[in-house]
Amino acid sequence: MRIRHIAIFSAAVLAGALAGSLVGPRPAEAVARELIELQRDVTSLLQGQKDLSTQVTQDNTVMKTLIGQSGDNVNKLTATMGSLQKSVQDVQANSGARLDTMSTQVQGLSDNLEEIKSRLGKLNQQLVDLQNTVQSLDAKISGAGAPAPATGLATPTSSTGTTKPISSAPPAGAPSADTLYSNGLRDITTGKYDLARSEFEDYLKFYADTDLASNAQFYLGEIFYKQKQYVDAVAAYDKVLTNYPKSFKLGPARLRKGMALLELGQKTPGVRELREVIKRFPGSDEDRLARAKLKELGVAVTATR
Repeated sequence: MRIRHIAIFSAAVLAGALAGSLVGPRPAEAVARELIELQRDVTSLLQGQKDLSTQVTQDNTVMKTLIGQSGDNVNKLTATMGSLQKSVQDVQANSGARLDTMSTQVQGLSDNLEEIKSRLGKLNQQLVDLQNTVQSLDAKISGAGAPAPATGLATPTSSTGTTKPISSAPPAGAPSADTLYSNGLRDITTGKYDLARSEFEDYLKFYADTDLASNAQFYLGEIFYKQKQYVDAVAAYDKVLTNYPKSFKLGPARLRKGMALLELGQKTPGVRELREVIKRFPGSDEDRLARAKLKELGVAVTATR
């Protein structure tokens, strides 16, 4: 637009000069001077046009460079977003397996603590029995008769709530209860599910009345669940709930039973089990996981009437 104005102005100046020369005669000196000034003006205008054209070309070059750089940045950002999205998808795909492994390891630690508590209870009872024996011997020696047995410590009970003997000898040739249980726990945490299942089944076969029998039964359910044998998993968890009403695995067993039912496509009974977890074990980890699963399913925590 500016070049066009300059051209129009130049034409007007040139026309004016010619018209002036045609209107009347002028001295040759004046005409020559005007022609020289006109030539100078035209030259100046042409130079300005050239400078303007150069500036426009440079501006276009700069704009092209900036646009190219912006395009490169957008492409890099797109590639970065693609990589980030893939990373997020990978994390989501692997998080379930990692959480599953961590959950099993935590349960293993809890079981070890429970086993320690059980052994402490046995030691306490043995101390009570030893104290009673010593008092009885003292009484016989002194001729005062046998004193009343020491009290204050409860007789250990099994996971079923029934009184069990302080110790029982395992069948001939069978591994000890500690060996079977420890091996089963180790093998399930390392992914050797078939071997762990065999060890826990043997534990239940030989030591069904011990404190950790309900744990062994629960881990059978876990093995079936991890192997996607959900029908067997539901049956194993049901045995925990039915056969061991005082087990500390009741919450986990009911939660996992609900999850297994959902995997089988049985949404209604699965949701019912999760709601029972929330009702029976408020504030527990199982309560939190059940609520999260119900939210994922878009189901209310409590049934509406």
